[in-house]
Amino acid sequence: MKLWSWLAGLAIVVLVLAGLAAANREALFSMIAHARLPHVEANHPVSWAQGPEAPPAGDRPPNVVFILADDMGYNDITFNGGGVAGGQVPTPNIDSIGREGVDFVSGYTGNATCAPSRAAIMTGRYPTRFGFEFTPAPVAFERLVGTAREPGAIVGPRFFKDRLKDMPPGSTAPSPTAVNMLSVPSGEITLAEVMKTRGYHTLHFGKWHLGGAPGSRPEQQGFDESLGFIAGASMYLPEHDRDAENSKQPWDPIDRFLWPNLPYAVQFNGSPMFKPAGYMTDYLTDEAVKAIKANRNRPFFIYFAPNAIHTPLQAKKEDYDALPQIKDHRLRVYGAMTRNLDRNIGRILQTLKDEGLDKNTLVIFTSDNGGAGYIGLPDVNRPYRGFKSTFFEGGIHAPFFMRWPGVIAARSRYPYPVGHIDIFATAAAAGGAALPKDRVIDGVDLLPYLQGKIAGRPHQTLFWRSGQYKVVLDGDWKLQSSEAQKKVWLYDLASDPTERHELSQSQPQRVQAMLAMLKAQDAQSVKPTWPSLLQGPVFIDHPSGAPQKKGEEFILWDN
Repeated sequence: MKLWSWLAGLAIVVLVLAGLAAANREALFSMIAHARLPHVEANHPVSWAQGPEAPPAGDRPPNVVFILADDMGYNDITFNGGGVAGGQVPTPNIDSIGREGVDFVSGYTGNATCAPSRAAIMTGRYPTRFGFEFTPAPVAFERLVGTAREPGAIVGPRFFKDRLKDMPPGSTAPSPTAVNMLSVPSGEITLAEVMKTRGYHTLHFGKWHLGGAPGSRPEQQGFDESLGFIAGASMYLPEHDRDAENSKQPWDPIDRFLWPNLPYAVQFNGSPMFKPAGYMTDYLTDEAVKAIKANRNRPFFIYFAPNAIHTPLQAKKEDYDALPQIKDHRLRVYGAMTRNLDRNIGRILQTLKDEGLDKNTLVIFTSDNGGAGYIGLPDVNRPYRGFKSTFFEGGIHAPFFMRWPGVIAARSRYPYPVGHIDIFATAAAAGGAALPKDRVIDGVDLLPYLQGKIAGRPHQTLFWRSGQYKVVLDGDWKLQSSEAQKKVWLYDLASDPTERHELSQSQPQRVQAMLAMLKAQDAQSVKPTWPSLLQGPVFIDHPSGAPQKKGEEFILWDN
């Protein structure tokens, strides 16, 4: 009898513990995630390689400073009359690049998510040519995002567990660094490698997100010096730092994954991880300023890629306190992050001027993709429809500026479609570097077009692909094809730039011709290096956190 009583009591305890575990599942996951985070050393100074003490005699090649914002929407800057919170967060420094140079009115990202866009920029090639089709993400992230449904969701995501067997070796291990095995092949030639052929000192700051397999890290892909992080995101400050203003989105599984799993850390040329000194965007800028000064007497290429304004939404108290007129907490944090990013870009521009380098520097600014819908803010990409992860204009039509005094006319507006793939050839041409001859380079040098030496469009067609979701822009006609939904969308951007009038039913011949273009492009692409593990809905006309309604447009995003 005593044994049965003991067993019954044990069963009750087990049930209670199981119930508590289920009720606090995310807290337990958070504890496990924190326990797996790598060791992070205390902050220590970075010693930047010093260039010559005196400038070389005669002319020297221009410096190239490429600034890549993270998840910045078309409407997040005030250049076009918009801006965060209806223009309550001015972005004068970012705006100045477009005002003092060229605004690519139809500037397109390499993809609708972070990593493939960055791969397109760094190689000048469609990432589908070398299998880097999806954004690298840990398996635990894919499982969470592929199984979590928003409250009241009509359509939910899918997680393809059966595809785990096809993942590259080591990429599915329960380790924070396993995701780094999902990499751009080391045989791809990066912009940094091309610039080095002309004697440029090459520097990387911030986010890499192109993998960390042997041969794929930034310091192994042409960068003389690299300070930042390999993964796709990072904390800006420790979560409970007294200088941090945080915003969490309870409906968003991406957000729920990031907070417990991200370290507050950087590496320098593959060193052990160590803590930044202060708010991440400030710290990266502090070091970029030092590096510019160290290299003022030799040509340099800087790839400045802060994680701002990607989630987790963390602002510095100083910037948050400067925006009391914004009453919504989430919007205020987002605006404060934007304010901070703009100020830091201004510091980089001012340093170029202070060192007498600004007139001999090509400055390029853009965002890796459109603003994210999962942060719950509806206006980030206005006037365009769609968000990050979609190939509607809101996902791929980004701010895109170039400034080079005396070479690019100030206050220029270039009307024809150009893309991230063009940064490679344009920067290389500015530095006098030859392009690789042993592979297809999809981008073109834009400088002759800007100077009127070449007329017409740089591209008749542009392509995007994420698994079964594919897009072609041919002239002004844009076709999106979601094979999983057996659905196409056709728009004439010349008369309908915000994609309000879908024309596939009235243009069946054009649809078929453009589907044939996609098929021909697929024939030039390779099988993805790893399979898509999730497929999830992304709604076009409202962000996450808002109720889904029957009949609303959505795409299925593969990753």
